[in-house]
Amino acid sequence: MADERLLSFQKNEITEYHVYGKLADLFPENRRVLKRIAQDEKKHYLAWKKYTRQDVRPSRWKIFWYVLMARIFGLTFAVKLMEGGEKSAQESYLRVLKKMPSTEWIIRDEERHERELIAMIDEERVNHIGSMVLGVNDALVEITGTLAGLTFALRNSQLVGLAGMVTGIAATLSMAASEFLSARAEGDESAGTAALYTGAAYLLAVTMLVSPYFISGNPYVALAGTLASVVILISGFTFFISVVQEKSFRREFLTMFLISTGVAFLSFLVGLGARALLGVDV
Repeated sequence: MADERLLSFQKNEITEYHVYGKLADLFPENRRVLKRIAQDEKKHYLAWKKYTRQDVRPSRWKIFWYVLMARIFGLTFAVKLMEGGEKSAQESYLRVLKKMPSTEWIIRDEERHERELIAMIDEERVNHIGSMVLGVNDALVEITGTLAGLTFALRNSQLVGLAGMVTGIAATLSMAASEFLSARAEGDESAGTAALYTGAAYLLAVTMLVSPYFISGNPYVALAGTLASVVILISGFTFFISVVQEKSFRREFLTMFLISTGVAFLSFLVGLGARALLGVDV
């Protein structure tokens, strides 16, 4: 009977062959690159088959999952996510190499060719990650701080929500305009696209942060909902960045979280101080 590890490698190769084939149809602008990767995966599958002497079916669930991730988060994210899954199996590959040195070319060939081909993928949303980071980070810091301060100063969900929404929309337009002017001054031909990504990321964050104040009549419960939204936003965005740019999720998450919550805490103090100093009672 064939070694289960070899069958696992074989299954992984044929699965990725089908994934890349579907991605090639989904992203025609990168069809040539993706087709080449798919053919490499099939070549590796057939090489493993010489050792196992068995046919293996692909994982339909993984094919569905990676194609879904590509539809939602983009091509680069899905490909990098698959790469991350392969790295977790590195120890198994090394153990096989010790017993079967003749298989080394398969692993080395896959690592080298896929890096070269993936580097050729050109995707708009990845090229504008900096703009999205700018939009999300600014919204988290500015709007979370504003909502926290207004919550303790006004203690009225509707008023805080309205103020936060108006501030957020104005800040969205301001951020998009600033990004456009900045990119244009640097000679960036995609200044308009950069501004669009910055504004869209900012507006998405504002919507998530302000929504709890229109749902709950208790401003403190709404604030808790906003803080929960902060965690969700940071987690999702940090996961995207960590996969695409191959950075540490923990480090990036902690940095964004500490900055956002730190500003929110300072805003609590400002709101309490303003209320006591000015004697405002709403």
